[in-house]
This record gives sequence, structure tokens and C-alpha cells, in this order.
Amino acid sequence: MNVDRMLGFLAIAISAATPVAAEPLARYNASLNESSISGISSGGYMAVQFATAWSSVIKGVGIVAGGPFWCVRADASDFITGYLGPIWRATGSCMKGTSDLKSADFAAKADAKAASRDIDPLDNLKRQRIYLFHGDNDALIAKAVTDATAEFYRHYLDDTNRGNLFYQTAIDSGHALVVSDDAQTGDLNACNANDSPYIERCGYDQAGVILQHIYGALNPPNRGQLKGALKQFDQSPYTRPRAPDALSLGEAGHVFVPDDCARGEACRVHIALHGCKQDVSKVGRRFVEKAGYNAWADTNSIIVLYPQARSSWYRPYNPQGCWDWWGYVDYTDNYVTKSGAQIAAIKAMLDSVTGGAGVPSDISGGASSTLEVIDRSDTAAALAWKPLAGATIYRISRAGADGQFVLAGETKGLGFADSGLAPRTTYSWRISAVVNGVEGSPFANVTATTRPTPAP
Repeated sequence: MNVDRMLGFLAIAISAATPVAAEPLARYNASLNESSISGISSGGYMAVQFATAWSSVIKGVGIVAGGPFWCVRADASDFITGYLGPIWRATGSCMKGTSDLKSADFAAKADAKAASRDIDPLDNLKRQRIYLFHGDNDALIAKAVTDATAEFYRHYLDDTNRGNLFYQTAIDSGHALVVSDDAQTGDLNACNANDSPYIERCGYDQAGVILQHIYGALNPPNRGQLKGALKQFDQSPYTRPRAPDALSLGEAGHVFVPDDCARGEACRVHIALHGCKQDVSKVGRRFVEKAGYNAWADTNSIIVLYPQARSSWYRPYNPQGCWDWWGYVDYTDNYVTKSGAQIAAIKAMLDSVTGGAGVPSDISGGASSTLEVIDRSDTAAALAWKPLAGATIYRISRAGADGQFVLAGETKGLGFADSGLAPRTTYSWRISAVVNGVEGSPFANVTATTRPTPAP
């Protein structure tokens, strides 16, 4: 018996001897096809991998300081020769953005994995809603890395779907998930810290932007006492036949369940993935309580699933509790596929909480709608709205200083990222809907000014 298998059996024995005081996940009236995912740092890389592998069921993805699919280019030859190649590339090109970071390589790998049916068909990426973020003062991940992520997605988005990608690069944050300034976030880092717990108060509600870019305009968040409940759950049923420690996962994860979801009303599920050195063993419950998702989820029928990775003596190549974006679990390139150990575990968790067929009332379509600007960068604006009953296509028009509206784009979704704008410039937008093949009159008008370009 080889050493790796012996350690695996020992990990299972230790896990069985120290049970977690938590129950498995419950099932709710949540539609699998309304699911979404986001993550920061290693969680951002994993969010890309999961959303690409399971693109048939993932509606949208939020990526904070995360790189492209298969960034470290780990292949069979790497694992035969001692595994140092993926580690060098993970800490080199995939963090520093060196010249060997080539988007064509990542798309070619995704194409090959889709052709072999190890991941879902990549045509699904055209309909996904994608939010991408790089803090202007991020000291850990270079902008060239998130640029490569943007290029990976643009490879699959045709011109019709270009408005699905919003890329925010004009916030002066460090390497962190970014939250608004309020009493609940007072113990978190100030903006620009680049330090634990890697959540920063920058006056920017990132969780809200992510969720609205994916799902359309939402009800305002609950800034007071939440009605829903944050629960701990046992992760071991979703890693079997191996123990969580063998996958470098924690024994327990967390899930936030709004009160209406607990009562059986129709809901959606969002998966929020922490970054390296951000699991509960390192930062306590700061990520699961203060990342900003729960306040929005509480008023919008969204269950938030918080799986937990962690450092493990059994996985020495993961000392910081990162998600597996360089193949450290099984030393094969399956870590980016449906059969990847951590991807399969997260999918099992998602399957466990979903199973309903209904959709929340706020996405079933009403008699009227409104248009909101949910975010602005220096060169783009993210728009979102609530659904209009019977609408099949939404057309967005934009006007500059001359006041003349021109078509900016169209979409079947409930949001649009208007790009190619000028910094520090005021624009207006309005929207019209196509119902039964007929385009109605514009029904909303909003105005916003783009941010200044960050200083070099």
C-alpha cells in the first residue's frame, strides 16, 4: 500500500473518531438552475472552475482577485516529475501575471475538457452573468491575472452577450473582499490593508453588486437583525468515501437560510467561497457573517452556502487553507472538472439543498419594472432591473452629453454591463422590453457618472 493511501485511511479514522456536532444540509424549495457562485482569491479561482465545469446549472459567477480556468496549466507530466511545476506557476505567473499567462492555453484546455465531457458544454458560458474584480492596490494578485480571466470569458461571449461581463478595476482596495462601512463591519480592515481577514471597508457593497449583477435588481438588504439563520453543517457526507481532511476541507461548513426559505417558499442558492487563510479556523466567522451576502439574502429568498476549505497535515502543499486550483488533492488535472474532488463535494452540497421547481416571485415578472445603476467603474456601468411580465428581450439605450440615445446592447437577462465608456463622464440609460415580438416604449431612465481612472 502506498503512503498516500495509508494517510488517506488514517484521515478517515481520525475523522470518524472526532465527529462534528452538526447535521447534514436540509433540502429546500430551491431550483438548481437558479444557482450561482462567487469567491475571493483561491475561492475566485475555484468559482471559475466550478462555474465552468457545471455551466449548465450555474446562472452567474462573481470573481474577486481570481485567475482563469486551468491557470497553472497542471497536467499529467507535472505530477510525474514531482509536482513543482504547478506550484511554481501558481506562485509565479498566476499571481504575478508574467508573460507566460496566455489566455489561448486556458480556452484550449476548456475546449478539450468539454469535448471529453469532463465539463459541461461551453456554449452555456454565453448566458452566464460574470462579475470580475481587481482591487487597484492588490499586493498579492497582479491585474494581468484578472485581465486573463476577462479574456477567458470574452473568448466565449459573442457580441450579443458582451454585456454579461462586468469588470471592476477602479476601487482602491487591497487583496480583499470589499464591504460597506457600517456598525457591523467596524472590526474589519480599513481599505487598502492587504492583510487578514482579507475583508476591507471601502464603502463598496461588493456582495450586493455581485448578487444583483447575477439576478437583476433586488430588494434592499436587511441592515438590522436578520430574520434568517446561519447554521453549521457536517461536510463529511459530501466528501465520501473519503474524509473531508483528505480533500483539505473542513469538517463543518455554514449555510445561511432566510426565514421564508425555511418555511418552504421558493428560493435560490448562492455559493460563497472564502480565500486562503480565510476559513473559520483562521478568521473565525468573519467571512460567513460579515462578507455582506447574508443581509441581501435575508430579503431576497437566497440561501447562501459557505463551504469550508482548510489547511491539512494530509495535504502539505496547501498550508494556507486554499481551495484546490493547482491540483494538490489528487495530483491530476481533474481538479478543474466535474470529477475533481472539491468540485464534486461542492456540487453534492448544492444538490443537497436544491430540488424545488418554483422560482421566487420577484423573478417571475411583474406589470412594471425599474432600472438601476448598481455599479460604476472608470470605463463601464452595471445596470440591473426587475423582470417585466412576458418580456423575452430587453434593449438598453445610452445617451452622453448630447442627450441623444443610441442602442448600447440587448440581453435576455436582467442586467447589462455597458462598457467602453469615458472616465468621469455622466451618462443616461433607458430600457425597453420586447413582449410578444413587439418592442414597447422605454420605461425607465437613470443617470450616473463613471469613476476616475486609478492613478498608476
